[in-house]
Amino acid sequence: MIKNPSHPKKNQRKVKQCKFTRAGLEYIDYKDVDTLQRFTNDQGKILPRRVTGNSAKHQRQLTTAVKRARFLALMPYVEENIR
Repeated sequence: MIKNPSHPKKNQRKVKQCKFTRAGLEYIDYKDVDTLQRFTNDQGKILPRRVTGNSAKHQRQLTTAVKRARFLALMPYVEENIR
């Protein structure tokens, strides 16, 4: 059977790029709540690297920034469930 090279393998995943690296940001600001909320789910939990595609360095900075924003009451710890 001849393999068709135009079709990607089924189990091959597309590599996600870090959004902060592409934007050229070196520091993630805890006061930029809109950006931080894009990396949290509807419950307020921080999304993991495998979902967001962030690099390890920026994921650590993101986690610190979200925790700092929560402590200063810029972001909620837990979102209210709307039924």
